[in-house]
Amino acid sequence: MRALTRPKPEHSYQAATEIAHLRTYRDAVPADPAKSRNIPAVGQAGHVLIATWNIANLGVHKRRHCDHRVIAEILSWFELVAVQEVADNLADFLAVTQLLPEHFRWLFSDRAGNDERSAYVYDSRRVTLGPKIGEVAIVDSDRRYVKLPGISRKFTGFNRNPYLASFTVEDTPLLLANCHLLFGPQDSSAARKTSMERRQLEAYAIARWCDLRRGDKHAWTKNILAVGDFNLPEAVPGDPVFEALTDRGLKLPPHSTRIPTNVSNSSDYDQIAVAPGLMTKIVKEGVFDFDGAIFSNIFDDNAPGYWRSCAKYYISDHRPLWMQFTL
Repeated sequence: MRALTRPKPEHSYQAATEIAHLRTYRDAVPADPAKSRNIPAVGQAGHVLIATWNIANLGVHKRRHCDHRVIAEILSWFELVAVQEVADNLADFLAVTQLLPEHFRWLFSDRAGNDERSAYVYDSRRVTLGPKIGEVAIVDSDRRYVKLPGISRKFTGFNRNPYLASFTVEDTPLLLANCHLLFGPQDSSAARKTSMERRQLEAYAIARWCDLRRGDKHAWTKNILAVGDFNLPEAVPGDPVFEALTDRGLKLPPHSTRIPTNVSNSSDYDQIAVAPGLMTKIVKEGVFDFDGAIFSNIFDDNAPGYWRSCAKYYISDHRPLWMQFTL
């Protein structure tokens, strides 16, 4: 994992102050509903609040206790969170989890491509860990079926196998596949083409797996969600990764906030893709742009570079995306 550039000079702040700003921003009721960041409250009977968050290079950046506190605060707003970019060095991840309320639990995968793990954090008052835990691994004999028009290269497997975990909420079983698709080198047109094609094949592979598993009579549940960082340029028809991910029936509901999931405001990298049967169960969904509330004392509209580097390095270059479902 390659760290983002460390801000110079180091930005010091009081975690309690920034957390207060985040809560105010989250709970505000603006005149324009499109500007609302009102994340539903946890603990609502008959509902579950799920999120996905790529916490950039967690375990590689030189994060401090104040940074851990802010990250833990945001995680604590949800009942089940899929986390990407947890480093093989678990020190920062464990430091964050120790700051969560005592009813939270967590689990994580082994190291995969880019020295990354995936993880889940969940509120044990509402969510129970289920019996199915594993990875989505496409066996050699099935890889020939992972193909798309216009792409001649063969699918050779995931760089980071999606991390499976099952959960139960009020007797409703859920199966999540925590994904982080390969981005790949971007230093030439040939490299970018290779990267995009590999990403498309990975997206189709997880879509195909979800479709086959959902239709299998032996499936533990049909309530399947593929969540995480798909490195999706734009969540619209015609985007190559979008088309691959939705080719076998997965749905990408539009987010009410209509904002990108990366702090640079350029891409819809992070998604919660749901099996068709879950579409009618979605109550609300959105992206929480924490960067709209933190470090306001150093923000300069004419030169936002330093402020943005602090937001990305100390917290993340991705924003959490969430959905509330009925059970």
